[in-house]
Amino acid sequence: MAGCIVVTLPLELVIGARVYRRPRRLAFAVLPVLVVFAIWDVVGITRRHWTYSDRFTTGWLLPFDVPVEEVAFFVVIPVCALLTYETVGRMLARPRRR
Repeated sequence: MAGCIVVTLPLELVIGARVYRRPRRLAFAVLPVLVVFAIWDVVGITRRHWTYSDRFTTGWLLPFDVPVEEVAFFVVIPVCALLTYETVGRMLARPRRR
């Protein structure tokens, strides 16, 4: 996840994707994803459909035994996707030089 942030952060700073500069729009885009997938995780964990390895997680658990890394994933990956999407839109909107 850190790699995703490192790779996409220049899209905000250099190209001006304006994702971080519009926190309200960012929240409206990320929160529904976070809520839906957090509920999905809770259902999967409580039904014992899946578990998380102590070897690959910090051991920090949120309510319903959801690892903190899982919630971070549900925030980081959509933000990186938004940065990429906004950058592509800005690049395509630029006038073409011949």
